[in-house]
Amino acid sequence: MAGKKKSRPLLSGLVVLGLVAASGYLTLELRKHEEQGVTEVRNVGVLNGTRGQAGTPEDTAGERWSRLESPARSVLRGADGQVKAVLTDGVRMAKLTGPARTFAEPTSTASKVSTTDWVRLMPEPWSKGAEKQKWFKDWYAQYAGSEEDDVFAFAFQYVAGAPQRKDGQGVVFAGDANFGPLNTSGAQGGDLRLEQSDFYDYLGTRYPYRDGAVGTPEAMRARSLDCSGFIRMVLGYRARYPLMSSDASGDGLPRTANGMARSRQGVDVLPLTGISAQDRPSAIDQLQPGDLVFFKLDTRTGQRLDHVGMVLGHDTEGHLIFISSREEVNGPTIGDVGGVSRLDGNGYYAKTLRSAKRL
Repeated sequence: MAGKKKSRPLLSGLVVLGLVAASGYLTLELRKHEEQGVTEVRNVGVLNGTRGQAGTPEDTAGERWSRLESPARSVLRGADGQVKAVLTDGVRMAKLTGPARTFAEPTSTASKVSTTDWVRLMPEPWSKGAEKQKWFKDWYAQYAGSEEDDVFAFAFQYVAGAPQRKDGQGVVFAGDANFGPLNTSGAQGGDLRLEQSDFYDYLGTRYPYRDGAVGTPEAMRARSLDCSGFIRMVLGYRARYPLMSSDASGDGLPRTANGMARSRQGVDVLPLTGISAQDRPSAIDQLQPGDLVFFKLDTRTGQRLDHVGMVLGHDTEGHLIFISSREEVNGPTIGDVGGVSRLDGNGYYAKTLRSAKRL
């Protein structure tokens, strides 16, 4: 479910390398006490859960709707011709235009994404003509121009240095996340860190699914999210997209990257044709912020896709960037370690991209 990666900088790169080389073991307690090299999450003041006055309905004079295909979608433009919303048929994730903000992670990369795109979950899947329905009018009136946290804000609340946030019951639901516990088995060819850390492992609380199953956290996976667990935390637990208890039980977002890629949820923007290098999508121009992207990184996983991320947008150098939780960086990142997070060109992730989905 995730690619091969190096550990995130802790006290210093040399100290970490020395610890890993000497013992192959690094405790979670060490990460809790790190103070140096944390990521600065920079923004324009809209990632802290506050909401501006822009949540009120805007003047709709001069707005117009149009239809586009591949995939079928509705586009709302303002009187100035600028796109205000893109809503894809059969999809609940809406791309809205809002206040500008910048996402940066300087401890891992020089890339910065400055964007006016906001991605939010609608209460119902979009369909042609839904702009005339009450549910959409009410929802859009609430979120047009809103600075309330969206899925990108949620995602960056788990990168290196992100402060902890607690709910009313004292449960930490956001803050710097690990990828997973260190693999201390010493098996040759084994991963540095263990996978299978889901959102309820991070939370440290039991989670009842709609199919009757209950997710039970493991103490060693506390504050950890593997690649699909990170997506389930952001889109499921935080944005409230329905979650399956596995790849086979329930309805909603499956547990693994492979399950998500092959599910019937949403719309396949870049259809999966196979897992070999020849099956790399020939064009990525249909991707938009919020899309899930799926990769084939590890031959050991056979026919399964093994990594998932979410498209964030174009960085200041014009490259299409995604965010995902990775073993090498030890958590959610847009970082360069273990492969630049670019979907264009011929870098590590661009070459291993196999499909994309819009939920």
